[in-house]
Amino acid sequence: MEEYRKYLQPSIVSKLGTIELKAKMIVEGFITGLHKSPYHGFSVEFAEHRQYTFGDEVRHVDWRVYGRTGKYYVKQYEEETNLRCYILLDTSSSMCYSSDKSFLPKIEYASYLAAALSVFMMGQRDGVSLCTYSDTLHSYLPPSLKPSHQNLILKTLSESSQKVASERGKKTDSAAALAKFAERLEKRSLIIVLSDFWDEPDKVIAALKHFRHRRNEVIAFHVLDPKEKTFEFETDAELVDVETGEKITTNPRQLQAAYQLAFEQHAGKFRRELSDNGIDYNLIETSSPFDLALLAYLKKRSKLN
Repeated sequence: MEEYRKYLQPSIVSKLGTIELKAKMIVEGFITGLHKSPYHGFSVEFAEHRQYTFGDEVRHVDWRVYGRTGKYYVKQYEEETNLRCYILLDTSSSMCYSSDKSFLPKIEYASYLAAALSVFMMGQRDGVSLCTYSDTLHSYLPPSLKPSHQNLILKTLSESSQKVASERGKKTDSAAALAKFAERLEKRSLIIVLSDFWDEPDKVIAALKHFRHRRNEVIAFHVLDPKEKTFEFETDAELVDVETGEKITTNPRQLQAAYQLAFEQHAGKFRRELSDNGIDYNLIETSSPFDLALLAYLKKRSKLN
């Protein structure tokens, strides 16, 4: 494995220290990978300044940069955000699930991905917002480019992940939460939703389509544990709904074929209806390297330039 690839592997990233370090290593590994096959063709620019143009106020000129380069550059400020990006993270109790110690819990995987997206987008001068939800909105951080804002997003992600891991009984109502969030949208934006979408498909799809009707761009990341797709359990098991506490004892092998068919219908409905409405749908397993999701974002972002 090439050195940069290890920082895109969930099992390795989880062993790093702070969520800030994890996010930055994921982004660094991703950017390194962009210069290697099969990611050639994408360019990533990070800038804190732009070249002076007629009409800019002289007081915004960065004279230190002028001293080093002999060219006039002005500092970029909050209102010069390239794009407003909203990251919506599902923090319902179903997100705490992991079928095996080798797989990250869904909330942990999604939090690392959200953190990496935040670091990456702010490096491209995109204003980033974070919203967590279950059956209603929880934390909401409006879009910003301030350096302190990135720290606040990372802190909120870390705290939210820990809270989901320690609590049970928090139900999902994505449609209701997304409707409340829609009331806060003022300008055309990029909206990224990270959820396991164990919810009523028709209502969730309608909520996501509502964003598109208002001319927003939308990316849906369907984050799942690998066994939530395959239902490959070896022995009799007690299945527990972490949102309601309901339990059933069953032989998973007897249900596997029916489960896989039902799952494909569930995921297929999201895939078809979202794609038909111009919404990028990405089914991501918690065993997947993070660059797959970051590349999906970058493809969408490149279309908006």
